[in-house]
Amino acid sequence: MTYTFYKYQGTGNDFVMIDNRQLIFNKNNTECVKQLCDRRFGIGADGLILLENHDTFDFKMVYYNSDGNESSMCGNGGRCIVAFANFLGIIKKSTYFMAIDGQHEAIIEADLVKLQMQDVSEVAIFDTHLFLNTGSPHHVQMEADLRNLDIKNLGSKIRYGEPYNELGSNVNFVTKNSESSFSVRTYERGVEDETLSCGTGVTAVAIAMHAAGETDKNILSLETEGGTLNVSFEKIGDQYKNIWLIGPATQVFKGEITC
Repeated sequence: MTYTFYKYQGTGNDFVMIDNRQLIFNKNNTECVKQLCDRRFGIGADGLILLENHDTFDFKMVYYNSDGNESSMCGNGGRCIVAFANFLGIIKKSTYFMAIDGQHEAIIEADLVKLQMQDVSEVAIFDTHLFLNTGSPHHVQMEADLRNLDIKNLGSKIRYGEPYNELGSNVNFVTKNSESSFSVRTYERGVEDETLSCGTGVTAVAIAMHAAGETDKNILSLETEGGTLNVSFEKIGDQYKNIWLIGPATQVFKGEITC
């Protein structure tokens, strides 16, 4: 089957996008997903995203990791599919769409896409790290020397170790720059390597740093290997609500591929 695809990236987190409103893509073909995402034998991406029709929302987002398996929520992918839907003429400057973790609101402002994330009701704080779910599970730990960390090696050990085991967790390493700025490097499960940026990851880091008392700010700048993302939120009682992930989402190129 030959597919028309679009390549998008959000702070270096890159995705193959396919307009699947006519249900042309074979979702059971795991090897095809892996081929499309392969950086040597395919297009190359951290994941594949299908845009589909939905009965009550503007569209539906279906996300696959580069290992070929459908995955949990992807924040940068969510922002990129909003830009894609705008490009296709499905939406204008605002939207409500459905993803695997539920409904999301998004707003396009100039070259930025603002994506509302799900509320976070629990942040587990341990001696060495924090753990929370922002649509995907995230381990967050602070490091003094972020630049020289072996992210792939250390991240994989944590991702497959106790207590995560087979289910696994994304792993974020963090350095504090100021009260309102943190640097982040992320190992993503499903990609099984460091990615240049992770939307649910920086969202988790922002909330974790607030929960840990590292900041009292509710608008934070997160510096990733691929660029800067911003996260805003409100703390209401024990919950974090009105969480927004903000950053650029750019179409890189369009093409056709057979798999």
